[in-house]
Amino acid sequence: MKRGLFLLGFVSLFAAQASEGAQAFDLKSPDISPGQTIASAFIYNSSGCTGQNLSPALEWSDPPAGTKSFAVLVHDPDAPTGGAGFWHWLAIDIPATVRSLPRGAGSADGKAMPAGSKQLETDFGEVGYGGPCPPKGHGPHRYVFTVYALPVEKLDVKPTDRTAIVGFTINQSALAKASITATFGR
Repeated sequence: MKRGLFLLGFVSLFAAQASEGAQAFDLKSPDISPGQTIASAFIYNSSGCTGQNLSPALEWSDPPAGTKSFAVLVHDPDAPTGGAGFWHWLAIDIPATVRSLPRGAGSADGKAMPAGSKQLETDFGEVGYGGPCPPKGHGPHRYVFTVYALPVEKLDVKPTDRTAIVGFTINQSALAKASITATFGR
């Protein structure tokens, strides 16, 4: 009995020390800050919004072991869509060696996206980043920018898959995720 308790204590101590040294998967941006209002450079430029529609620069670190690709999604959970929210960016198949996307990477032409990655159609019906543009007078909305570490090089989705299916597929297979939530209202 004493030997079993000693062994259990030793294993617990080792596990606690190992987890202390582990870094958490993290997402940062020089362009957006958690809880802050998103600047006009990153706001949609249509539907009554007059931003520049640039995707913000994103930087991530310490992905978990086994990561073979990344996906970046931007979601507005406050959109008045009956609970589905609104998808503003779906970028997938980002190689595991990549740790950042520059400002403007989400342009429709995809020229600044890493080789091999893909951008899918948003709820605006367009490929690429579509910045915040909530209904006027609806109050501030939250915009959740999330990078997902995935265990596959290529995600098993079709360009014609609905945004909710893509989001579900990514969430079900993710090894880890890191997010920044910022706001915008008009």
